[in-house]
Amino acid sequence: MPALTPRFDQFQDRHLGPDAGETADMLATINASSMAELMDQTVPANIRDHKDLDVAPAISEYYYLQHLKGIAKRNKVMRSFIGMGYYNTVTPSVILRNVFCNPGWYTQYTPYQAEIAQGRLESLLNYQTMVSDLTAMPVANASLLDEGTAAAEAMSMFFSVRNKRVKGEPVSVFLVSDLVLPQTIAVLETRAEPLGIKIEVGPVSEFDFSGGRVFGMLLQYPGANGQVEDYRELVAEAEKAEVFTIVAADLLALTLLTPPGEWGASAVVGNTQRFGVPMGFGGPHAAYFATTDKYKRQIPGRIIGVSQDRHGDYALRMALQTREQHIRREKATSNICTAQALLANMAGFYAAYHGAEGLIAIAKRTHHFTVMLANALTQGGFTLGADHYFDTLHVEASPEKVAEVRSRAETEGYNFFYPEEGGIRLSFDESVATSDLFAVCRIFGVELDYQGAELDSLGGIQGVNDQLPTSLIRTSDFLTHPNFKDHRTETKMMRYLKRLENKDLSLVHSMIPLGSCTMKLNAATQLIPVSWSEFADIHPFAPIEQAQGYKLIFSELEKDLAEICGFTACSLQPNSGASGEYAGLMVIRAYHRDRGDEHRDVAIIPESAHGTNPASAVMAGMRVVVVKSDEAGNIDIEDLKEKVAEHKDKLAALMITYPSTYGVFETGVVEICETVHAAGGMVYMDGANMNAQVGLTSPGRIGADVCHLNLHKTFAIPHGGGGPGMGPICCNEALAPFLPGHPLQETGGLKATKAVSAAPWGSASILLISYAYIKMLGAKGLKAASEYAILNANYIAKRIENHYDVLFQGEQGRSAHELIIDLRPFKSVMSAGDLAKRLIDYGFHAPTLSWPVAGTVMIEPTESEGKEELDRFCDALIAIRAEADAIARGEADAEDNVLKNAPHTIAEVTADEWTHAYSREQAAYPLAYLRQGLKFWPSVGRVDDGYGDRNFVCTCPPMEAYSE
Repeated sequence: MPALTPRFDQFQDRHLGPDAGETADMLATINASSMAELMDQTVPANIRDHKDLDVAPAISEYYYLQHLKGIAKRNKVMRSFIGMGYYNTVTPSVILRNVFCNPGWYTQYTPYQAEIAQGRLESLLNYQTMVSDLTAMPVANASLLDEGTAAAEAMSMFFSVRNKRVKGEPVSVFLVSDLVLPQTIAVLETRAEPLGIKIEVGPVSEFDFSGGRVFGMLLQYPGANGQVEDYRELVAEAEKAEVFTIVAADLLALTLLTPPGEWGASAVVGNTQRFGVPMGFGGPHAAYFATTDKYKRQIPGRIIGVSQDRHGDYALRMALQTREQHIRREKATSNICTAQALLANMAGFYAAYHGAEGLIAIAKRTHHFTVMLANALTQGGFTLGADHYFDTLHVEASPEKVAEVRSRAETEGYNFFYPEEGGIRLSFDESVATSDLFAVCRIFGVELDYQGAELDSLGGIQGVNDQLPTSLIRTSDFLTHPNFKDHRTETKMMRYLKRLENKDLSLVHSMIPLGSCTMKLNAATQLIPVSWSEFADIHPFAPIEQAQGYKLIFSELEKDLAEICGFTACSLQPNSGASGEYAGLMVIRAYHRDRGDEHRDVAIIPESAHGTNPASAVMAGMRVVVVKSDEAGNIDIEDLKEKVAEHKDKLAALMITYPSTYGVFETGVVEICETVHAAGGMVYMDGANMNAQVGLTSPGRIGADVCHLNLHKTFAIPHGGGGPGMGPICCNEALAPFLPGHPLQETGGLKATKAVSAAPWGSASILLISYAYIKMLGAKGLKAASEYAILNANYIAKRIENHYDVLFQGEQGRSAHELIIDLRPFKSVMSAGDLAKRLIDYGFHAPTLSWPVAGTVMIEPTESEGKEELDRFCDALIAIRAEADAIARGEADAEDNVLKNAPHTIAEVTADEWTHAYSREQAAYPLAYLRQGLKFWPSVGRVDDGYGDRNFVCTCPPMEAYSE
């Protein structure tokens, strides 16, 4: 990119919260003479990097958008009928504008705090209901990452269930239909090998359940070649042999076909992308996972359920929030952390906007266009690979004919799929037009006998006969709840979306001070291009020659991320932080195996680590050994050395988070890495806290070999109510050859491991956000972001130090980018949960609750918040301390007080009768700033955290049934 004349409106000034005057005041408050002195006091000298990062100089937002428009022109948006799990879709404009492009929806955090998340909880409950109804399964989760990993999660879940009580050799064979999508098979193979699962791929006609060796099978419905088969007899046979049936199903097809839940499936998985979510060269898209009630406690990911608040009124919450790895750690069966909530919301709203009738009409029209093409092809002399199909045709053709058709197609601007085994495959979707039908027939050289026709009563085309098996025509109803009937006009849908948005606290209201989660500014300029057609409407398996704009962005982003990390190589494929952890460990595993060290399988992990760390290690086939922390929260180096010595011959990796999970730059980190390397192990660094490293130090500088980066934290991708996330990995030269590959695009190293995600570059479209973040900040801005993250955290620590104890500060009394405050001294009058709920009354989201230390909260202000907002937050914390003191002194009732009853709803505060021992004003307006338009009203009172049967109602119920 040529040098550009600077503009006055630099993004750094828009992104960083404190201005020059505020910075000076804050430095004075914390007794630091300058930002440089603060950095010297915070980051150990032996790991400081004083040279500028080798990234391009910052460009303004205006110049950046012009620059990106030029890159976008390098992408060639063809009419894509590739299919293979990814389809053109029509995003309703009301959803595009009011959800996808709305910070009130995309800046929300995961709904762990139910009282300020009732809007997104209802939306996700709609999503679960949609999935349950369409699959005819009683329980569905609130989304997973993609179809491939959803299938892999089902495989590992049933492997665990089947072998839970098996003594001796586990039942380890998993049968996979050869009609399963190839990217799914690749992810299955990656996941299976470390767990000792043996995958056998072949025709279902050859499946053999004898001998008690098979625990499960995976079917594709319809198959990758379009074939719609009746699997009921096969499933019944499998059930007799105690074999679990997993079905990867197309939800749009299930509006017409008998759902797997009605023919005995144990679990149904798939992707909801074609429900209004653009392809985006691979993502993000919400995968779904549905199963029977029997396995609701084993299901990976999050489940939304019905509960009640303290007034006995209907309320929603995360009912079975199986971030189970945080509890079970190395005994967990899944490392799932990030979901795809924003995209699940879009898919759920798409279903609500169209309703059952609309979805059936879309499916009918799509199917009938496919039938008309099939008739033209067969009349023109072509042979099809399936008698019964929904939207996909496999056309048998000689290599010469394939080449001829491909040449014509690409000349006319069309992409089809060309399987390795030969032939041509194409899939229609809701975007197909009559002009497309004529064009495709012309490309194949066949005549189309079609003069135009009216729609039939179901939205299909009059005179066109279905080509679905009569035994598999769906007869059951779906989407019968009022939420899928009441919002069919744009006026109603617009108001419904706004009504739900108003129930939720997001970054449009106030800071979200979640430690380790880094809820920083998600700038509009970074997000705008994600919806541009040149990026949104490209199929992930389109020829890379048509995606040269994406290729350039990937190349530059990989280079910049590797530079920031102090490494030489990068893979953008992992589509979540936990996926990045797993990918990094699999690369380490491949490195050891390549050297003949298959026996190296021990992962040493600090007890303070994220729960995903030990879960990922076990999934990667490693045995977890825990190392203790010392009183300062650092890794106990003596204990580490003892563990390394004990497992020296089998040591594979150390997993560390830096700065530590306790928000401290450990001074012994170099010695720690050297100790592991001396024993032949590799060091994996969890990048959750990179927000404090960029431009100041790096994983390479401390001695790590590989790290993952949470792009939805440090690099500004929005959390979207619980996803999307991205977790690329960067590594050194030793590990670079083993970066993950993909069966349908060229990615990875020379000795690439198999795919960890269904799409070659993960959720490619949102990589634009991090690309923009780096381009608009440049080297100086990236470093400044880290500096201000550290300044803001230390400012909060100083302001509240006379009111709360701050745990685990560094050797010179400084916090990194986050801090932990201890609430255990107040446990007789105030729990950490009480503080969290009371902060809602003050207009704030709670910090991270009781993690990594029970009875504490962890605060991360990020660099995007200015002094005024930080002061409001500190004032709230100080006021809450005073409220706790009033209870301790007996001035406030021990039970009926503002802390125990928080949060307070507007209905309660304005009720005719007020029975509390404190005033309405103290409940709702405890500080003056709340009267300045900064008041957030929760829509429900404190939500019941119990796990009664009520919490397992995980589809949309009649609301009146849960009110008293």
